[in-house]
Parts: sequence; structure tokens; C-alpha cells
Amino acid sequence: MVRETVQVENPRVKRGLKCFFRGQLRRLGFDIVRYRARPKWPEEDGRFEYQNKLNQFHIAPDAVVLDVGSGHYPFPFATILSDLYLEESPDRTENLVRDHRPLLKLDIRSLPFAEKAIDFVYCSHILEHVEDPLQACLEIMRVGKQGYIETPTLCKDGLFAWSGDASHRWHVLAIDNTIFFFEYSDRQKKGIRSRAWQDLIFADSYHPLQAAFYENQDFFNTMFMWSNLFRVFVFRLDGTMQSNDQCSASRLQR
Repeated sequence: MVRETVQVENPRVKRGLKCFFRGQLRRLGFDIVRYRARPKWPEEDGRFEYQNKLNQFHIAPDAVVLDVGSGHYPFPFATILSDLYLEESPDRTENLVRDHRPLLKLDIRSLPFAEKAIDFVYCSHILEHVEDPLQACLEIMRVGKQGYIETPTLCKDGLFAWSGDASHRWHVLAIDNTIFFFEYSDRQKKGIRSRAWQDLIFADSYHPLQAAFYENQDFFNTMFMWSNLFRVFVFRLDGTMQSNDQCSASRLQR
């Protein structure tokens, strides 16, 4: 028995048939997405690619620039690299980068530099991990004349459900010359409790939400440029608040 194959030449009929079958498949719980290779996004070459587009780093050629927690994404303008761990770290998923620049083992809570000895302090994706962000910020201001702080936002941690696995203690907001730290609750650490967003963003095929993520890094990261001094507020789950306005804990009014 010979079966004849029916070929549809009319473009309108073809589109109509495609829409019909796609609609039928959607009713059954399937969705057809035409494969398109995912483009290479700037963040994949390091954070500096998007940071430099969204911020103005006014750093003199002869400046002393400290990268606190340089890890696997060292700041290109840094003259001194540092990290709390020079070996394996529970908070670092990639290899520590070593190059021609000096690499020091430093604790952000107690930096071995004189007051205002550093022209620029770069601190990217570090402060969300520390136990005492107020002390860390006081040290950054003590040794630095100016600098840049970046942390993931609550939105980013929540969508990727990263904060629990990555030991993030704080979500951070910055307004004008003030930075606010809010302690994560156990529920917030779990985020959306799904790999759906992560798998979509890092998939090999293209999805429009990838552009929404990579082209809006100033929404998914708190970016804070400071000079000389800045204000710090730390809000803990036990109801206490700390700030460098008072440098002591006080019970919030309830």
C-alpha cells in the first residue's frame, strides 16, 4: 500500500496548521519553543564587564587599590588582591585567581593598613557573607578614601534560591549615602525553593528572561559607590539595630 504525503504550499495554511497543532500540544501540557543558541552575556567574563558599564570608577593611574575578597573575579584596577581563604573556601565555587599582583590573606574585620592608606577599596559580593557587616564597613571606611560595594539583592537571591547554599546572611539596600543590611530569615534563605529560574537563565538555548536578567544587573545587585564616609544600618531578626550613627545596639520600638 502506497501512502501519499500531502505537502502544504500555502504559507497561510502552514501557519494555521502550526498554530493549531501548537495549541493542541499546549492543552496537553507541552510547549514548543524554537531552539536558538544563547548569546554570550557580559557577566560570564566577570562582574567588571557590567559594573564598568553601570558605574563610574574614577581611579587615578597611580592609586593604591585594594580588592577585599578578590576570589575568582579580581578587580582589574586593583593593585592589591586579598581573600580570607587562600585555599578552598566554603563560599567560593570557582578557583582563586592569582596573577602578578600581591595576594594577601586578610580578614575584613581587621585590615592591616593605616587610616586612609588605600585610595580605593573594592568590595564585591563579600558583605552578604560576613557576621558583622557594621564592623566590616567601619574597617573599609577607616583604611579607604573611597570605594565600591556590591551585593546581590533579595530578588536575585530569592529567584536563584542561592542564599542558603551560599551562606548569605544579609540582603542589602543602598539609598544615597546610606547602606542597609537586613538579616535573612530561614524562609527568605530558601527563596522560590526551585531550580526553575536558575536552569532557565543558564540554559544552552535562548529565552527572553535571560536578557531581562543580564541587561538589568543594577536591579539584581545593590551597587554602592562611596567617598570618605557613609552611614550603615544593620537590622537583625532579634529586633536589634546597629548603626555607625551610634555604634551600639539598640532595641527597636515595637
